[in-house]
Amino acid sequence: MQQLEKIILIGASDHCKYTMDIVEQEGKYQIHGIIDKKLEKGSVFEGYPILGYMEELVDLFEKKRIIGGIVAIGDNYTRMKVTKEIEAVADQFAFVNAIHPSVIFGKKTTIGSGCVLMAGVIINNHCTIGNHCFIATKASLDHDSTIKDFASMSPGVTTGGRVNIGESSSIGIGASILHYTNVGSNCVIGGNALVNKHIDDNSVAYGIPAKVVRTRKADEPYL
Repeated sequence: MQQLEKIILIGASDHCKYTMDIVEQEGKYQIHGIIDKKLEKGSVFEGYPILGYMEELVDLFEKKRIIGGIVAIGDNYTRMKVTKEIEAVADQFAFVNAIHPSVIFGKKTTIGSGCVLMAGVIINNHCTIGNHCFIATKASLDHDSTIKDFASMSPGVTTGGRVNIGESSSIGIGASILHYTNVGSNCVIGGNALVNKHIDDNSVAYGIPAKVVRTRKADEPYL
């Protein structure tokens, strides 16, 4: 039986739990453990050991033959921040994807690294998914659309064709984005919103149709 390459997950959370599930079902990698700064080294999370935090990365590469892993953190800004921390201390770290076996990809679609795609996701033809994106259960990105680095689509989000979702933006549960519509960077779109016109960077918008209710800072929590 072929030995699977070993990876780690970063961040012990609910997001981490379903990332584990996807990695286990996909069967491409073996989860060696988790690094998390809030939990004690040697403790256990969902059956996997806590290995420490950033100070352990080099040792994990040299002695445990870890190839890389996934930043399993739901908040887009925090996921970006932790990713940059890893890149600063372990530039050889390979960010891998966790893609549920039920995900459907159309032709000529590209996907970056460090992404998590949950069950029932549909990515139609000629789409581009950036790095470290999170696309949740039964979300659908229609043809010729782009979701940029560190952005996320919550369960049941539906877009039309030629939609652009900016870096680190979060699209809430059940929201819909109409054809040819852009959502800027660092935006939060509320659950069940109907986005029928362009949304500028750093905006919070919700409603049917969606209206911008205020601006936000990139590091402002939204979960």
